[in-house]
Amino acid sequence: MRQKQATLAKEVSFSGVGLHSGARTTLVFKPAPANSGIKFVRSDLASKPEIEAQISNAVPTGDYSRRTVLGCGDVTISTVEHVLAAISGLGIDNLTIELDAAEPAESDGSSAPFVKVLKEAGIVEQDARRKYIEVKSPIALTENGVQMVALPHDGLRISFTAHYDHPLIGTQYASFDVSQEVFETEIAPARTFSLLKDVEDLRSRGLIKGGSLENSIVIGDHEIMNEEPLRFPDEFVRHKVLDLLGDLCLLGMPVKTHIISVKSGHASNIKLVKLLKDRFGSSLTSLAGRHVRDVPSSLSIEEIEEIMPHRYPFLLVDRILSLEEGKRVVGIKNVTINEPFFQGHFPGHPIMPAVLIIEAMAQVGGVLLLSMVENPKEKMVYFMAIDKAKFRKPVFPGDQLRFDLEMLKLRMNTCKMKGKAFVGEDLVAEAELLSVLMDREEVEKRGINA
Repeated sequence: MRQKQATLAKEVSFSGVGLHSGARTTLVFKPAPANSGIKFVRSDLASKPEIEAQISNAVPTGDYSRRTVLGCGDVTISTVEHVLAAISGLGIDNLTIELDAAEPAESDGSSAPFVKVLKEAGIVEQDARRKYIEVKSPIALTENGVQMVALPHDGLRISFTAHYDHPLIGTQYASFDVSQEVFETEIAPARTFSLLKDVEDLRSRGLIKGGSLENSIVIGDHEIMNEEPLRFPDEFVRHKVLDLLGDLCLLGMPVKTHIISVKSGHASNIKLVKLLKDRFGSSLTSLAGRHVRDVPSSLSIEEIEEIMPHRYPFLLVDRILSLEEGKRVVGIKNVTINEPFFQGHFPGHPIMPAVLIIEAMAQVGGVLLLSMVENPKEKMVYFMAIDKAKFRKPVFPGDQLRFDLEMLKLRMNTCKMKGKAFVGEDLVAEAELLSVLMDREEVEKRGINA
């Protein structure tokens, strides 16, 4: 999965007819700054209102199972799932989409035309690091025969079972580890579909005014009505995966999870997205949700002081060389003869105390932990345990300690890290550290001493 945020290299447009509205529409895709997200702009309205592609803007409708609608005030944009699936599948994080009608244009009822035009514009990485919602514990939704489960997974995987009481569809199953290549070749070309017996009912409710055999698969009682054959034997379930990817885009950032879905549609997809957002996207108090701070991959001492509460003479980190959010951190401590502890440890034979090597190691780990919360100044990191500590060589004035810590386990507010300390290429110390993150205000109320 991409580590840096991305946008388009240049502006590009796409025109067509809205699937449900039947209105002629032009979309203009424009590059957007880092951390700005995906925004729709109704350029046909005088005030040019913006609607962010966020689950908070999802609008319930009576035909919810047929499309996803976004709204802000009295302004709406409907059937956004196909274009959002293309944006998500290509790994685009920041984009402004201007459209001159209330529904994006369609071409063939899939995401492939959007993929083509967006790739023609070019996708470029931005300086900001990508943020993820990472599912750490299962979350489930069950209603009216629909079952959806989001499980922990290092990446995005979707396993979908579709079932229709129709001989040409029946039960179909598909499962994908969703990468850009897989999306482009295996998912994006899958077209939307409708049963012929439902067409008149949909039209009577003001839907599929722009529907045709060019932008939808129409399934008769005994045959497919389209001249173009199915693009995949299981094209129907693949399109359901496409729809789910488009709806997941409303989380506002990519998600790491394995979603298992049985017979879900837009209504249930939206409900699952809301559950994911409520559980993992609102804050990082539990450290199990999204990474909300855009932390650079290296930190100066001034930036470290913005995160860590320690000060002289007990701030034992001089620089963070590498920071992989939620996974790994590398930092350094320059050991000089001016360290106050050398006065007594030991006169005439200065050696850095082993306990302070561990303390410095823990402070580097603390940077990793605190970098994952929105307001680090409101938090405190406390030791809970030190295990498997070994000290292999002494550390002297003039040495530079390099600490390399890896996150082993992260659950709720507690984490376990494995740390190693080096001088040059020599391993001088190692340990496993267990820490807990606490609210500073709560600490002060309890009178806990750091």
